[in-house]
Amino acid sequence: MKWLGWFLLLLTASSPAWAAKKTTVQQLKDLLISLQQAKESDAEVASALEQIELTEELTRSTMNSLVEYVPGPLATEQIYVLEARSATLVPPPADLPSTPPPDAAAQKAILDKAIDYAASTYSKLPQLTATKTTIRFQDNVQVLAETSGMGTFASDSDPNLVNPSQFVRHINSTEIPVTFQNGAEQNPLLSDKTTRWGANGQIALLGQEPVLNVVIQEAQAAGKINWLRWESVNGKTAAVYSFSVDRKKSHYAVNYCCFPDTEQAGVLRFTPMTAGGSKQATGNMQTNTSYSKNFKATVPYHGEIFVDPDTGIVVRLITTAEFKSSDLVQQEEQRFDYGPVTVGAKTLVLPTKTVIKTEIVPNGDTGSGKFLLRHTLFTAEYKNYNAAN
Repeated sequence: MKWLGWFLLLLTASSPAWAAKKTTVQQLKDLLISLQQAKESDAEVASALEQIELTEELTRSTMNSLVEYVPGPLATEQIYVLEARSATLVPPPADLPSTPPPDAAAQKAILDKAIDYAASTYSKLPQLTATKTTIRFQDNVQVLAETSGMGTFASDSDPNLVNPSQFVRHINSTEIPVTFQNGAEQNPLLSDKTTRWGANGQIALLGQEPVLNVVIQEAQAAGKINWLRWESVNGKTAAVYSFSVDRKKSHYAVNYCCFPDTEQAGVLRFTPMTAGGSKQATGNMQTNTSYSKNFKATVPYHGEIFVDPDTGIVVRLITTAEFKSSDLVQQEEQRFDYGPVTVGAKTLVLPTKTVIKTEIVPNGDTGSGKFLLRHTLFTAEYKNYNAAN
């Protein structure tokens, strides 16, 4: 049996139900080296990568260093998925600065600079246009049929079987113009009246992305900003603070489109189980499904703020929305990277890259008989900034 076969056997034997293998960045590198030495194919390496979950951030520089061990485009795609899925995690300990934490007074001084920067500089950015390139990765693309009928019988699926649809893969890429007003991106999907979100197996985020100055203002009002650690961002040491905003002080509004709204008609009759245990159902149960239901909520959230200690400029923001277990959205984590951009004769610090991780219940509360979670990753980069006319 090839090495990959043993790897898959280990995964299924380690848990009563299939689950991703928790892996550090060093273990990822060791895995890739082992697969290369075993001369595994591109598809086999991709399959192995699909079944791990990183416990540390895979930084772009480390990802680039792994290129020599990646045999082809399928495995390369999964490396990008791992980078996106780990974007909000802490890098390996060896990659963190060894500088001791500053004393309380210095921590407060750095934070005060960041608060002033967000309120006095970022919130007063001019109206700008840019080009946004977004790559979507996703699993579980199945959707409910708009009309369906139930016939003879149904059976439960085996949770130990690895369904290829569980794996996150590249879905599409888009390049669209966007507008920023005072540092806040205006959601271009709000004007899209043609895409049949939900019915096409994809979601659209119609809410306002967290805006830097608003997040810091709410975190300050909540009184829950605390020193966390030093971290290296773009080759320079940044001060990292954790924050938390409770529901009462939050204006974090999420709006997900679209979930199925199903109407049922007809009669379904169940008969006793057969000797083999099969559940029998007869009748003509028809369903009509429209994707017209949005999930909207204002939620508490927490996250991290990354600050240049010398200037107070915020170079990264991470937010994690907090949902109820009964919500149709179970996860939304966002990371925003900011960097210097030349606009006309000025150099402004603007969003350069975003990563969004989501987890939803695509079938909503339709009682479709099959519970699915859909994970979607969005990675976006901004270019061609210009002052709006």
